[in-house]
Amino acid sequence: MIDLKANPFYLSDDDIRWVEETKASMTTEEKLQQLFFPIGYSSNEGYLQFELLNRHPGGVMFRTGKTEELFSAYTYLQSHTRIPLFLAANLEAGGDGIVEEGTAFGKQMQVAATGDPEQAYRLGRISCAEGHAVGCNYAFAPVVDIDRNYHNPITNVRTYGADPEMVKRCGLAYMRGAKECGSAVSIKHFPGDGVDEVDQHVLTSVNSLSCEEWDRTYGDIYQTLIDNGALTVMVGHIAMPAYQKKFNPDHPDQLMPATLSPELLKNLLREKLGFNGMIITDASPMVGFLCAMDRRRSVPYCIEAGCDMLLFNKDYEEDLGYMRKGYEEGILSEQRLEEAVTRILAAKAALRLHEKQRKGTLVPQRENLGVIGCEQHRAWAKECADRAVTLVRDTQQLLPIDPKKHHRVLFEILGKCPSEKRVAERFIADMEREGFEMIPYVEEVFDFSKPMHMETVEEFRAKYDLVIYIGNVENASNKTTARLNWHAPYGAGNNIPWFVQVVPTLFISLQNPYHLLDVPMVKTFINAYSNHDLMIDTVVEKLLGRSPFTGVSPVDPFCGKDYLRY
Repeated sequence: MIDLKANPFYLSDDDIRWVEETKASMTTEEKLQQLFFPIGYSSNEGYLQFELLNRHPGGVMFRTGKTEELFSAYTYLQSHTRIPLFLAANLEAGGDGIVEEGTAFGKQMQVAATGDPEQAYRLGRISCAEGHAVGCNYAFAPVVDIDRNYHNPITNVRTYGADPEMVKRCGLAYMRGAKECGSAVSIKHFPGDGVDEVDQHVLTSVNSLSCEEWDRTYGDIYQTLIDNGALTVMVGHIAMPAYQKKFNPDHPDQLMPATLSPELLKNLLREKLGFNGMIITDASPMVGFLCAMDRRRSVPYCIEAGCDMLLFNKDYEEDLGYMRKGYEEGILSEQRLEEAVTRILAAKAALRLHEKQRKGTLVPQRENLGVIGCEQHRAWAKECADRAVTLVRDTQQLLPIDPKKHHRVLFEILGKCPSEKRVAERFIADMEREGFEMIPYVEEVFDFSKPMHMETVEEFRAKYDLVIYIGNVENASNKTTARLNWHAPYGAGNNIPWFVQVVPTLFISLQNPYHLLDVPMVKTFINAYSNHDLMIDTVVEKLLGRSPFTGVSPVDPFCGKDYLRY
């Protein structure tokens, strides 16, 4: 039985009546359709009506777009649906997770580097307030994974770091900010990413902790956030053999992701942790889900195993057919269908979506768009950036730099990411404004089959007063590593920092906090955790000595290697 008056729903008798009456009015087909949470691709009304609304999904997520387009799309969707929709976004780092004009507050690890969970509250408040302005009511955040493995390519700066206590406190603070904006949260990615060194986007990853160690770390985090009212949990395509074997001694050795594991969904999450809210899968086109079971079976079975909603589709119409067929064949039982739909509707009622629908306020009035990128949010973001930047080491005592002493600067940005041009232009403009001559590195071409001139040590020494690298290796799915790569062979060109004993060299990482592992020869190293424009401006201020470095690393930037400290 589902207690709709208990945590996290807290529904009144009238709310429960709406849930039951709505469910009773739905056909079986509509109940099956309500389990789906597709991605939206266009604000065109024809698309919204015929590709989305006519299939009666329970929710929709759009990627980041322009404010006016999303406001228009969400207004149309909520105005033309019988059952109000969840409208979600990855609000992990600020309002820019939903609208291009939104406030870029900072990655979660940046927030943790301030040492102040109140910054996580501000992150939740800004993200959800700006999302709410265009009609978003559901944050796929906070990430409560623990960054235990510095080789993991997907957790990294998306997490609040390696300390479970800080992760817990920041997760709670984010939830408080989201609740004040009337937004649901989805704590993720259960049972916890960051233990191994792989990415569930491309395979089934593994949380290999013992039951006891999990209880002390991830388990404590989830238990606390659940007890404090987390409305939904997002389940990852992550196996956890210890608990799967504990609850089912006959569990096969083959990896089975949590999204398809009744041991983790029902026994651990529902029974042991007492979670009464809604469970949603992580994106189902991820290989970690696809490779575990034939999709004809996995689509209905993930609901039978304990999930309530399926996020995204490989093919929407095909998945609807698989769900329908699975229900007809008994893969998905009537009982589980009813439970899932009840929790979906109850979560919507807990957000007051049924009341807002009656009042015509499912999407706020246009004047509320003024909160997006507002002065208060920008001021908060500036403060967070200033408090987060971390000086990992400066054993050569280079800082602060001076445009008179370090006038000619060879500059290189590492990381072929979409933001590369923006980051380079912003940093160069900031430095040139301060009087530095910025000399961007030009990729060299080498043909060792022919005689050629390679710059000598003395020629290099005569040309530059300082070398600055910016690591901009962004966190992204489907990348098996977040390490630095070099195109120049050994010391043939000026790509690799062979010259650290010749010209002062410093490294600024705007993303991955572990790059010191690949540049141990660079004696001045800074972590900034985010690459938005405000963070770049803040880093320049600190390079010039106008603001002290106060950030404290939420992870071990030395990767457990003592030699990296010196």
